Amino acid sequence: MSAQKDRWVSSFFFLLFCASSIPTRGSVRLLQELSPQEYFSSLQAGRASLSYFSHNVSPRAQPFLEQIENSAEALQDYGISVVKVNCPKEDVSRYCVKENALRKAYLFRGNVLIREFPTDALFDVNAIVANVLFALLFNEVKYVETLADLQNIENALKGRSNMVFAYVPATGTAEHRAVMEAAFVYGTVHQFVLTTEATLLKDTSNDEPDVSSARLLFCHCQWTTDLAQPCRRTAMEQALTMLNIHRHLKLMGAPLVTEVTEDPEKVSTVHLQLGLPLVFILSQKETYEADRRTAEFVAWQLLGKAGVALLSRDLVDLNVLLRSNVALKTPDEGVPIKYLVLEDTDEVITLVENKSKVEQIQEDEEEEEEDEGEKENNNQDIQDDQVVEAVSRDKKRELPLEQIRALTEETFHSALLETARTVVLFYASWEAVSLAVLRSYTEVADHLKGTRGVLLSRVNCWDWPGICTKENVTQFPAIKIYKKGERSVMYDGMWETEELTSFIMLSRVSCPLKLATVEEAEGYLRGEFPSELSSYHHTSLLGVFSTATSEAREAFEEAGNILSGHVTMGMYFEDDALALSRKYAVSPPALLLARSGGRSVEGIALSKQSVQDMVQMIRYELLDIFPEITVQNLPRYLQLRKPFLILFSDGDIGQMESKEMLKLAKGRPQQAFVACWLNLRKTPVGHGVLKAYFATMPSLPVLIWVKLHAGGQVFKFPSEQSITEMNILSWLEKLKAGLEIPSSTLSEEDWKPPLPAYDFLQMMETAVPELPLHTSHRRGDTPARRPPENPGGDITVQEEPSQDTRAEKVGSPGRDLRGTVPRLAAREKQSKRHSEL
Repeated sequence: MSAQKDRWVSSFFFLLFCASSIPTRGSVRLLQELSPQEYFSSLQAGRASLSYFSHNVSPRAQPFLEQIENSAEALQDYGISVVKVNCPKEDVSRYCVKENALRKAYLFRGNVLIREFPTDALFDVNAIVANVLFALLFNEVKYVETLADLQNIENALKGRSNMVFAYVPATGTAEHRAVMEAAFVYGTVHQFVLTTEATLLKDTSNDEPDVSSARLLFCHCQWTTDLAQPCRRTAMEQALTMLNIHRHLKLMGAPLVTEVTEDPEKVSTVHLQLGLPLVFILSQKETYEADRRTAEFVAWQLLGKAGVALLSRDLVDLNVLLRSNVALKTPDEGVPIKYLVLEDTDEVITLVENKSKVEQIQEDEEEEEEDEGEKENNNQDIQDDQVVEAVSRDKKRELPLEQIRALTEETFHSALLETARTVVLFYASWEAVSLAVLRSYTEVADHLKGTRGVLLSRVNCWDWPGICTKENVTQFPAIKIYKKGERSVMYDGMWETEELTSFIMLSRVSCPLKLATVEEAEGYLRGEFPSELSSYHHTSLLGVFSTATSEAREAFEEAGNILSGHVTMGMYFEDDALALSRKYAVSPPALLLARSGGRSVEGIALSKQSVQDMVQMIRYELLDIFPEITVQNLPRYLQLRKPFLILFSDGDIGQMESKEMLKLAKGRPQQAFVACWLNLRKTPVGHGVLKAYFATMPSLPVLIWVKLHAGGQVFKFPSEQSITEMNILSWLEKLKAGLEIPSSTLSEEDWKPPLPAYDFLQMMETAVPELPLHTSHRRGDTPARRPPENPGGDITVQEEPSQDTRAEKVGSPGRDLRGTVPRLAAREKQSKRHSEL
């Protein structure tokens, strides 16, 4: 089956399960009644149909007829029609003779008979759906009776694919149906193997299994190449339902260990999305290899129960005890990460498993209380979200996507090699914010139409989850820019057209751009070079280095890689660099900051030589001295965590006020606060801010001092005083001495939406149990197993190959936790053989 057809089958499966969850008015009769001639002439090539032939209905056949009619809707979801063929009395053909009529049912694909079923084998809907799918999925589901048969299939799959082995006590049961439905979706991704032999179940188990209960094992064979080495096996502990099987397969496809280089509070993995905890093994450079082995060992023990991540102290600034070596993040919203000191991996595993039991009890209690609280939560059925409302309002408007190439698993990697830079939007077609960003993206495409060397493309993660997993897209929408031979750059700015366009254009130029002559350097400071950026308003930053400042130059180059797309950075380190630096009264290494097209060039000594310090300094220096606050730039100034001295104005501020505030901002005290202004006409949200500050709207302009990060006190500059530098400084001294009374104090509570946002994952799990979640594998998808072969990796989070890639590499690591613990725990233990994995 082709990839396109596989995608169609999965999409069809999804839509039909969505439809099946919506109650319909009245009942539509799906069972067709035809004569033998009409039936055989209606058979179409490739289409499956289940039929039974009847002269007249006897009371004994009535239960079978009711079940076959009830199964029509379920089979229709898989493109299988159910037909009752009414035989004329004189018809004595093969299917209408009394020996066959109402004693057998027939499965046709086109006009070819696939299987005859005795009617007593089709005793209910589960039995009908299971047996019909079993017959159709002959290649996707192998039936085995002996351990030798199972081992032969396993050996044939080693190095190629994974195996899903299911035991059901009997065919035709609900569990049998769930396995067949899972095989319909995942049959081209994994090899499914089925048995009803209790002896075979015992042979594959280390304990004494309950042969009266169904069981499913995921066998990690893809990366096991040694025929003498058995495939690792991970048992599904939940009951065999379609949703649980999907959940288990999704967890098996997740990376074994995720390497994290950002704030762990911001990290989201498939485990957290599915309600499982995430364990962080804290590491440092000196013990990285040992910590990596420990993380992999823990991950195998907790496979299907929790995720495992490796968190580097060297790359993330953690304000926790130095001896903490493990952290636990639960999926519960608002619950902080717990940092712990544990001695060995057994304690980690015990912690998670006990936690899982407690969470299961809590989930059962919540389900019991769900019906009681349903009436109270009816108002939450209205999504209080402006993005969702806007998308819903314009949903009939067709987006012009002609200039944005849609990528698939077959075209993704080849597209990255076509142009110098490929911009990829990763989104989900069902998610409101993704659709809103897609609209902005079409406007960006219109702006950049005809721009050489830039390809705008998109990947729908709902259709192609394998790509998004490989490219480490843990949330959407997300935009990455891929450059040939370089790392990909993740966009982290606002989702508006202008800022997106600016980011893409700035990313076209090397950062930093190496300049060869003094004339090029001067032209760069004036904004004339490079020419492709001359029409874009930006601040130019030029690093000047001598041959003796190689360490600072290397840090500057690395800082440029991090800031690519956000700023233009040039670098000059020729022999005459000293002459250029003297012109601006600085000594190498130094930065020259050119604002307003080079009319003002500021020289800054470059004393800090670490990459992170340099990035932080550059970001700070690029901030305006007296900025106009907008929705777009407010986060940059909030990150400074300083008090705001903000002038609210109804339109542009007066020339005198602007001059005095600028003098104040340039003065010595400016390091202690952010001096800024807000135009209420351009940024009307400021009206709401003032209403939060004061009971009545003050007269404008009004100067406010507010400590957003320390107490939330709001002070209003006396309206009877003129806004001058001296008056403001005098007033600030009074504030510092505690001589002024605040006009108001902001609440310490977080500002949240009036109603909780929809949890789409939870909605899909509860409303449509059989629905594959948006990051699952669909028919035709290639599972995310290999490391991505893209030109670059993510800058902030790097997900390692999945557990299958580590299957043959994981040996028997030490059981002690290393991480940031200076002295390792003394309890060295021998690793146990976990054959269940």
